[in-house]
Amino acid sequence: MTNRLFRPTRRGVLQGIGASALVSGLATPALASGRPIKIGFVTPQTGPLAIFAEPDNFVLGQFRKELEGGLMINGAKHPVEFIVKDSQSSSNRASSVAQELIFEDEVDIITATSTPDTTNPVADQAELNGVPCITNDTPWQPHFFGRQGDPSVGFDYTFHFFWGLEDIIGVFTGIWDAVPTNKVVGALWPNDPDGNAWGDPKLGFPPVMAEKGYELVDTGRFQSMTDDFSAQISAFKAAGVEIVTGVVIPPDFTTFWTQAAQQGFNPKVVNVAKASEFPQAMGALGDRAEGLSVEVWWSPHHPFASGFTGQSSAELAVDYEAETGRPWTMPLGFKHSLFEVAIDALKRTEDPTDPDSIASAVRATSYNSVVGPIDFGAGPVPNIAKTPLVGGQWRVENGKPVLDIVENSLAPEVPLTAEVRTIA
Repeated sequence: MTNRLFRPTRRGVLQGIGASALVSGLATPALASGRPIKIGFVTPQTGPLAIFAEPDNFVLGQFRKELEGGLMINGAKHPVEFIVKDSQSSSNRASSVAQELIFEDEVDIITATSTPDTTNPVADQAELNGVPCITNDTPWQPHFFGRQGDPSVGFDYTFHFFWGLEDIIGVFTGIWDAVPTNKVVGALWPNDPDGNAWGDPKLGFPPVMAEKGYELVDTGRFQSMTDDFSAQISAFKAAGVEIVTGVVIPPDFTTFWTQAAQQGFNPKVVNVAKASEFPQAMGALGDRAEGLSVEVWWSPHHPFASGFTGQSSAELAVDYEAETGRPWTMPLGFKHSLFEVAIDALKRTEDPTDPDSIASAVRATSYNSVVGPIDFGAGPVPNIAKTPLVGGQWRVENGKPVLDIVENSLAPEVPLTAEVRTIA
């Protein structure tokens, strides 16, 4: 572990002030009164990733209501304040608002979700400045290795839980194996942290695809928010692609899938992460959503319950739909679990004024959340906990998209609700 004693961080300065006050007898009354605990939250509420943030207000409302009376920590009840910052779907903005939370708002712990564009810069700022941080909703490899993490060391203050590339590769190939195809796969991997990780020749999809007998057609990285996928579609048609995979934002997939229809490209299997995860995006496609498949990180079918509210996955989804009038989405469970884990760690913290004490409590987490068990000591690398992943497929029922669970080889505890079928 890196020695933090000589780092001139904001936290170090505050700890020094706290120590001086304690010597003079000034800190004791403040501690007894239970000073406010500040939880920072960075989320893409605007921009192309805003669809990930749709459940934010509902989940924050849940936790604010439940914590109205304060949070008991080591014998003292503390008010809890959530401070929310919009990353605007920008990595630079995410880094900037994380600094605001650390230096201006003086938060005790930072949380963040929604792709490496958000989680990585926030975690980097937290680690640099010695502030405990919990993140999710980024495959663990782009988060850990994308931040130059060392598996033999890990990080001191930053913790992350989600599934990994090995899981999504297993889920996607499980879906592919269930459908008769020529095993030619076209990839849509953008020039961003996710796309570069998924297309990595050593750690990403390519080596596993080759091992399983799939032929890869990779036309190279493209810039997000492109308006023309003709080159990719032409290459896919020329190579006889029958399976399309990728990790693209919803606007890009809508453009690709619309142009594919216009240009007569009709694959048998399409599973594209990010874009195909949301009923709103699928609803906008109308009948063109029929048969699209995707990894499923959380759903009402998952057999887990919140350790904070006691709600089952199904109950959380029902409550969300009843209150908002919108369909449940996968980020709903992970936003809820993010704050579950943060609150659980704070409850177990010996000294909420000490970032090292909070980080130690997070590191010791062994908790049953609405997305499954979270154990940062279980690996696969330090500071990372894995969550279960299954595969789903969309069908259009009465004009609305419905997500079935069709592949569960890696997480048999999540029940299947349908069988895999071809698009065409």
